[in-house]
Amino acid sequence: MGHDIIGDIHGHAEKLQALLTRLGYSERDGAWRHSDRSVVFVGDLIDRGPGQLPTLQLVRKMIDAGSARAVMGNHEFNAIAWATPDPLNEGHHLRHRHGHKGIKNRHQHRAFLAEVGEDSAEHREWIRWFMEFPLWIKDPGFQVVHACWSPRHMDVLRPHLRQRNRLTPEIVEAASRKGSAPYEAIETILKGVEVELPAGYTFKDKEDHVRHEIRTKWWDSDAKTYRDAYMGPSGVEIPDVPMDVQELIPEPDRPTFIGHYWLPANESPERRSRLVACVDYSVAHKGQLVAYRFDGEPELSKDKFVAV
Repeated sequence: MGHDIIGDIHGHAEKLQALLTRLGYSERDGAWRHSDRSVVFVGDLIDRGPGQLPTLQLVRKMIDAGSARAVMGNHEFNAIAWATPDPLNEGHHLRHRHGHKGIKNRHQHRAFLAEVGEDSAEHREWIRWFMEFPLWIKDPGFQVVHACWSPRHMDVLRPHLRQRNRLTPEIVEAASRKGSAPYEAIETILKGVEVELPAGYTFKDKEDHVRHEIRTKWWDSDAKTYRDAYMGPSGVEIPDVPMDVQELIPEPDRPTFIGHYWLPANESPERRSRLVACVDYSVAHKGQLVAYRFDGEPELSKDKFVAV
């Protein structure tokens, strides 16, 4: 069976339906299916787009029908933390709802919260469903994670996870406490490897937030400068100066699929290395929704991407 790995959707249900149609899927018996293929979603189903519930309902029906799987994205993890009361701070949640951070967090979640009804029974049910997403999928011929395949950080989490690499309430709480080992592990797996810029250097991200760190091409051991290592939206001025050596992550041993990085909307989809492909091309910023059609090839090909 072939696998179609689909990038971050962010509530763009119409584009998802268009992509599935282009990939040869059709709606039968209440779910989108293909005669001899299945989908793996790389996470970030929610936030930003105009069709939060239609997206979730479509994906859930596919998973229930056995025609899809999904790994967790940072937006699903953030939604879980937003909805989970903080046992050490009465009246608060694991993800800030108040103050400056709360304003920023609510802005990120507003499309999802508006459709599900904040703290409603429906909201709680979707959060319960997110808890069933594995943090990563490793199959014999390929693997999928939202942002970074880091064996070291997976080893930190693995003893505390449920079967199929699924979260527990305890690890959600621990991973919401900055400075803890689970926090670092979840941040790396779901958001990627970040490196602090040299003193005096900053840039503004896609949402106009000032950043002091860059996300890096964690698979690229040849990157020597901050500009070489930068992974993210285009149009950002990154200093072309030597980068402090970071702890290396082993090159993947099989084709590896990621999302998360908001690659340029007008860029033709391309592999990042012979074994790494990113399928996030900024659909939430008028970009493309992208899939990679994987058929067991030992090295990835630029000819296997499909986009709408």
